[in-house]
Amino acid sequence: MPNLNETLKRARKISWENLGKDITFFLPGMFLLDGLSGKYPGISITGGRCALQCDHCRASILKTMIPATTPEALVEKCRLLSKRGNLGVLISGGCDEAGRLPWDAFIPAIEKIKKETDLYISIHCGLVDDETASRLRQAGVDQALIDVIGDDETYRRMYHVPFGISRISESLRSLKRADLPTVPHIVCGLDFGKIKGEHRAVEMIAEVGAEQVVIVSLMRVSGTPVEDIPFPEPEEIAGIIAETRFLLPETRISLGCARQRGETRTEILAIDAGVNRMALPSEEAVRMARDYGLDIRFQRTCCSVSRDFSKEEW
Repeated sequence: MPNLNETLKRARKISWENLGKDITFFLPGMFLLDGLSGKYPGISITGGRCALQCDHCRASILKTMIPATTPEALVEKCRLLSKRGNLGVLISGGCDEAGRLPWDAFIPAIEKIKKETDLYISIHCGLVDDETASRLRQAGVDQALIDVIGDDETYRRMYHVPFGISRISESLRSLKRADLPTVPHIVCGLDFGKIKGEHRAVEMIAEVGAEQVVIVSLMRVSGTPVEDIPFPEPEEIAGIIAETRFLLPETRISLGCARQRGETRTEILAIDAGVNRMALPSEEAVRMARDYGLDIRFQRTCCSVSRDFSKEEW
């Protein structure tokens, strides 16, 4: 992107004017940072099973989550997590061949969890229709997370689906009609490290609007087709952050946890672009935020969580 510094400066100015000169750093539940863990664990309602076996994951992420493959197990494990002081949970799972999760069986369990605990509930929703989105909202789901891919070819090749990105747009609209708060995620470099459909993904989100957007980047996962791919450049990721800001000037933007570990330049450029949130910050990122005079808060949840659980330190 030409004149990247000026582009990031303009994005930063828009962010600070519309959303304030502050930033919250997040520690999700599945990570350790300086000996601390987050208070927002991930749960998989399919265990390690996923029919799609996407090229960038092959169900490896599911194996890091707590398995709860029956509604009864989900309720019991959430009760226990609540008693242990967790702030909320991310409920996820593998998809079937149509890109859907088995929500029908678990919606009554989610409703029960919301009645019996104070847990904030995020879900990785997968593709949804109007009825499913509405039922999830009525059950008390606090927010839905959904990956937004902007290129048909990339979507079909990486996710092994026979359809295109129109299904994602339809899901975004279903979530909007259900009034279920939605946090779209954009994976920079999803096409084997290349920036391809990310610009269209930003447009797809802008067409329906979003209170928050999370920007992540493709990671190398051992045993998958992406284990040796080149990472997207930090400047490319920063360019997508800036583009998101220009199209969604009042939307909170986060640099999420899924990104190359130890690449502090991505974090520095994200702060230059005026991100409002960042998961797993390095010392350099925190220092730069202080140098900019930002009001800094720390929260031990996923960076998508809208409820303010933040403190002045971890």
